[in-house]
Amino acid sequence: PKQMLNAIIITGIITIIIALFLIYVSFGKENIFYSILFFILGLGSIAAAVKYTMGKNAYGYTGFGDVFVFLFFGLLSVCGTYFLYVHSIDYTIFFPAISVGLLSAGVLNLNNMRDRESDAKSGKNTLVVKIGGEFAKYYHYYLLIAAFLFAFLYVIIHFRSGWQFLFIIAFIPIFRHLIIVYNNKNAKNLDPELKKLALSTFLFAFLFGLSQIL
Repeated sequence: PKQMLNAIIITGIITIIIALFLIYVSFGKENIFYSILFFILGLGSIAAAVKYTMGKNAYGYTGFGDVFVFLFFGLLSVCGTYFLYVHSIDYTIFFPAISVGLLSAGVLNLNNMRDRESDAKSGKNTLVVKIGGEFAKYYHYYLLIAAFLFAFLYVIIHFRSGWQFLFIIAFIPIFRHLIIVYNNKNAKNLDPELKKLALSTFLFAFLFGLSQIL
């Protein structure tokens, strides 16, 4: 616990320093409003990460974890980064942002599906505990399939070449993962799938970004 707290503090300080540098490079002294706004959003992101499992009112144990993961790992991270570089916002950037958010929520949901019984016994009321294992599966299908559809829609709107569909490679293991989840009867067997889905989410983000510059 103490080592974890120290690690969080050190990581937080490093993150703040890097964020301040990026904000200054992007906005300088001319756009003080955006500089302050992004700094506040950065602090909010750190606070959200800490409050997920720490404190008496940890939101991760009250069923709101999925919402915060979607907002901070999806919408805020993608749209915020986009605005940081181009100083404007295009409504279609929300589509890949939604995809990343849904995939990130999928990783969390899978983790909660695996730990549903132990979470219920310890009073951790995650969304999966509230809706039950069967509905959690359907929710999982929706998250990952919708993530694909939003990314696909963005490419259709901004289509330039076939390279833009490169991100589909990342969804090959994701769709195989969905089949495994569908056939799963023992929650403990979902543990190996966590790493696969997390890496596939990273691969999607990398390939999607790469495809936009090819």
